[in-house]
Amino acid sequence: MNEYIHNVQMWLERIKPFVDEEAVEQLMLELERGDVVRIHGQVTNIYEQLQRKRVPIGGHTLPKLPYAYNALEPYIAEEIMRLHHEKHHQSYVDGLNRAERMMQQAREKNDYALLKHWEGQAAFHGSGHYLHTIFWNNMKPRGGGSPTGMLLQQIERDFGNFEAFQRHFTEAAKQVEGNGWALLVWSPFAGRLEILQTEKHQCGTQWTTIPLLVLDVWEHAYYLQYKNDRATYVQQWWNVVNWDDVERRFVKAKDRAM
Repeated sequence: MNEYIHNVQMWLERIKPFVDEEAVEQLMLELERGDVVRIHGQVTNIYEQLQRKRVPIGGHTLPKLPYAYNALEPYIAEEIMRLHHEKHHQSYVDGLNRAERMMQQAREKNDYALLKHWEGQAAFHGSGHYLHTIFWNNMKPRGGGSPTGMLLQQIERDFGNFEAFQRHFTEAAKQVEGNGWALLVWSPFAGRLEILQTEKHQCGTQWTTIPLLVLDVWEHAYYLQYKNDRATYVQQWWNVVNWDDVERRFVKAKDRAM
């Protein structure tokens, strides 16, 4: 009995960032009560949540924007948002699905002659899809300002103050060579926030880090409005940052133990 409860507690710690807080709290309550039948019911409920979140091979879809295409104006124009989401992000979804299906086909036929190509396609398009999904939620109408709470405390601990962090992130975004991203990430191994530059979507990253705030500095993200003035685009982007979303991501990321 005690061993079973201990094992459930260990399992819960590992999957906690991936499920609803209410379900986690309910299971913790049942663990305190020690009712095996009710514990098993809650474990089943959480397991079904995790299964529903599983994406089948080649089954990725374009997520809906959490706001209208014109909602971020004047900082990001409607035309850019529409093209960026409907065309560019969709192309990453399509590319990832194709790569996954082709690798599945390779396994079925035991033919790996083109594996290197499809692995590269999965890395490129998959990273593009996942980063854009974070990017849309990292922004909101009437956003901007500065973070609060635990996130602000961590920024001050790791960068000195918010202004120093903002300058560092801005310069990282401006100085990405070619096309890529600037990212604020949580590093579980280092136990602190870090700022990374990523070329394309997948080059120059660090394993195990968890993206919290991402800024797309591919030209398709700003050229129609800002031409080749990336610096102004980056400065204007701070006006639509959704710090609530960034903090939610931070709290979940910090709970993950490596």
